[in-house]
Amino acid sequence: MKNNMGTVDRIIRIILALLVIVFYLTGDLSGLAAIILGIFALVFLVTSFTGFCLLYKLLNVSTEQKIAD
Repeated sequence: MKNNMGTVDRIIRIILALLVIVFYLTGDLSGLAAIILGIFALVFLVTSFTGFCLLYKLLNVSTEQKIAD
């Protein structure tokens, strides 16, 4: 698996996942919305830590900066 996510992209995903967790723990998020956003938060955390997003791969997108030779 080749990384296809840049640092800024990874940080944004982690922040969004943490916001979902905070909203859930404070009771501001519940029911079906909590389940759906919880799944997205989990996916965001996994992709952030691995640096690889399958959707980006399928769409041939990369936010990783290329270093010039």
